[in-house]
Amino acid sequence: MTSEADRLVARLMSGEARALARAISIVEDRQPAARDIIRAIYPRAGRAPIVGVTGPPGAGKSTLVDQLAGAYRREGLKVGIIAVDPSSAFSGGAVLGDRIRMQRHSTDDGVFIRSMATRGHFGGLAGATVDVADLMDAAGCQVLIIETVGVGQDEVDVVTVADVVLVVLVPGLGDDIQTIKAGIMEIPDIFVLNKADRDGIDRLQADVKTMLSFVESPSRPAPRIVRTIATGAPQGADGIDLLHQTIAELLKGSDPARLAVRRRERSRERVLSLLRQRVLEWAAGPGSGGAFEQLVEEVAARAVDPYTAADQLLSRFAPVKEEP
Repeated sequence: MTSEADRLVARLMSGEARALARAISIVEDRQPAARDIIRAIYPRAGRAPIVGVTGPPGAGKSTLVDQLAGAYRREGLKVGIIAVDPSSAFSGGAVLGDRIRMQRHSTDDGVFIRSMATRGHFGGLAGATVDVADLMDAAGCQVLIIETVGVGQDEVDVVTVADVVLVVLVPGLGDDIQTIKAGIMEIPDIFVLNKADRDGIDRLQADVKTMLSFVESPSRPAPRIVRTIATGAPQGADGIDLLHQTIAELLKGSDPARLAVRRRERSRERVLSLLRQRVLEWAAGPGSGGAFEQLVEEVAARAVDPYTAADQLLSRFAPVKEEP
């Protein structure tokens, strides 16, 4: 690691916000120093609990995260927020809508907010999210909140990242059952029924309970249901304190074995993701010596089938055992 990277890591670990921002940019852009920085801070990370917040667009996720951050700040905790925004179609950068909705904490030294672009990564999270969470953790953030892009029921990557997962729903988003069905019903630890002062909140809660009855599992505790009003209600009547308390109870009362499994799966997916990235970079880059493009031409001409082409590339890493 270069002396410049050493100094950056030292400043980051002392809690300097500018050093943290610089390190995040290096990791997001996949600069050469990124690996050395993650290696240096990795033993220091992994202490802060991670709260994942997901749900359909328009559910009020950003406002809820803002209020939840306020609850942690009242406890005196330093909060790191990762807001994963859609990528700009022109620049590839984040739209930054979440920062606009979190202006209340923009001048608070105890809250570090970072918007990240998905950059084509499916599943609701940016590719570098876990690395950024580690950087925030190493910089002294005591709780991390990750808000996903809000792509709907396919947005399940957050399960592999967070210790507690919140799915935010609101009444009035068309067909409520359609909104909350399928995979998204299986990922939360807490259903947050936001905008609880609206008509239809009782029906939404009944719908959630009905859907949960179809996905009950004896190996997994039933998700909690908490009603909130993220805007327009006085503190104490908005449900934020109850949500904060419920998250704390889940973190404190979680089965250690279950939490360990979740964190092991997070590590497993992280390593697999890096392996996929490295193999693709090698295959499509100069590492394959042009073999990739040559095989693409042969597959296009139907001279070679795609399975054989993939086997030929992988054989450069290790022999491929033929299936019987």
